[in-house]
Amino acid sequence: MNTGNRKRVLVVDDSAFMRKLISDYLSEHPAMEVVGTARNGKMAIEKVAELKPDVVTMDIEMPLMNGLEALKIIMETYPVPVVMLSSTTKAGAENTMLAMEYGAVDFVAKPGGAISLNLHEVKDELLRKVAAATGVQIAHLTRSFLEKTPQDPISEYKNTLRSDEEAPVPVFQNKPAHILHNRISKFEKTFVIIGTSTGGPRALQEVLTRLPASIDFPILIVQHMPPGFTKSLAERLDGLSEITVKEAEDSEVISNGVAYIAPGGKHLKFEKKGVQYFIRLDDSVPPRKGHRPSVDVLLEAAAEHEELNYLTVIMTGMGYDGKLGMERLRKNGKTVTISESEKTAVVYGMPRAIEEAGLADKVLDVQDIPISMMEILKS
Repeated sequence: MNTGNRKRVLVVDDSAFMRKLISDYLSEHPAMEVVGTARNGKMAIEKVAELKPDVVTMDIEMPLMNGLEALKIIMETYPVPVVMLSSTTKAGAENTMLAMEYGAVDFVAKPGGAISLNLHEVKDELLRKVAAATGVQIAHLTRSFLEKTPQDPISEYKNTLRSDEEAPVPVFQNKPAHILHNRISKFEKTFVIIGTSTGGPRALQEVLTRLPASIDFPILIVQHMPPGFTKSLAERLDGLSEITVKEAEDSEVISNGVAYIAPGGKHLKFEKKGVQYFIRLDDSVPPRKGHRPSVDVLLEAAAEHEELNYLTVIMTGMGYDGKLGMERLRKNGKTVTISESEKTAVVYGMPRAIEEAGLADKVLDVQDIPISMMEILKS
């Protein structure tokens, strides 16, 4: 029975123990009520149609029909925000990345396998992510993307110029954040920095797969994820993109045309030796705002290198990780900042914080970010 304005949750797991444990946890939340359970994907589809829940928690590994298959059908027929529960195995991580692509809002890694007796370790994370999922707009999860990938955003940009028109020369000054810097000079080394959280895997796919192999800049990425999942994310994006995408490794040289994703559980920083820059991973510094890696930590590290230009992009995510780091970077460094619009952000938290603080030079729908990046970077 619906009690007031509480959000209705369907719990899907093949283990009766896990269904009871997850249901008990969620029922403790004052804004949620569990309206039903299902023990496999087939039953989940039926219960979604019958109960019309506001959010679903979905196990991935189940008999008859697994969570991945059920998710795909649910998003095509009765779309609803879904939070996946995944094992930390390599196969579990790979399936989780597919789930994000199919439209899942987020996921929680079971700390103890399929029947996780220590699920209490991620109880707060589960409650937080399920609560956040209830506020997600369905259109953001079901919107198709990558229908047409530009052959080369640089060429598309050049085609918009008149034959007698030259691209404007970039000028960097210590101007207020509301003044738009149009372009970054290639005469100075430039790093691209991207920060994402909830909804980030899909947003990263939409952006990175539209960048040309000819991009002449390195890309440093913080995506909030636990250990064991960022490698699968990097491998999947690498297979879909023209550029190289990899999980960052400590002490490796930072190269142009490569996107480095911070490993779960480690802060991403970098340092200069001679004329080269090197990745530095740090698991000794505590999580920032509950996150390691943290966007703030990466941006603060970037602010120490005043010799560099930066193009920074903040996309979908809960909270405001990146705001404080961006304030420091814009004070000490030369950067153009893009934030994702409320129209396309799965969760309009991190980009909202950037925009409301006056730190965004451009506010763009996610599908418009790649071409804008190339316009800014191309001198």
